[in-house]
Amino acid sequence: MLVRLLYASRAEGVSAEAIDTILAQSRAKNPLLGITGILCHGGDFFMQVLEGGRETVNDLYNQIVRDPRHDHVMLLHYEEITERRFAGWTMGQVNLGRINPSIVLKYSERPVIDPFAASGRVSMALLEELIATAAIIGRTT
Repeated sequence: MLVRLLYASRAEGVSAEAIDTILAQSRAKNPLLGITGILCHGGDFFMQVLEGGRETVNDLYNQIVRDPRHDHVMLLHYEEITERRFAGWTMGQVNLGRINPSIVLKYSERPVIDPFAASGRVSMALLEELIATAAIIGRTT
């Protein structure tokens, strides 16, 4: 059974090098685990979508909750799916600081993303738009 999980976490003081390390580790491990998704980072938070088998995604999420690079991890959305939406990325990347503010304003009161204040459904809609506008970068599967 396939599932999609979206979470947000605080990432204060996480350097660009640390983000590169997270992405490199994800891109190395995820194909073996059957995990696809994207990692969004901006300001002081991460927002990540994971897709794959239920047990594998749940295990990975539990590892993330325990990871000291993530603080205040909050599950935003979890659903069973019939097909992957982020199948093209072993772990795509979005720098939220470089997103056109007009895209953000479609989903937020202000041109600033705050996944802790938005519903999971709204955050997923924003990520869907980022796919459509080719804002996701990184190695594909």
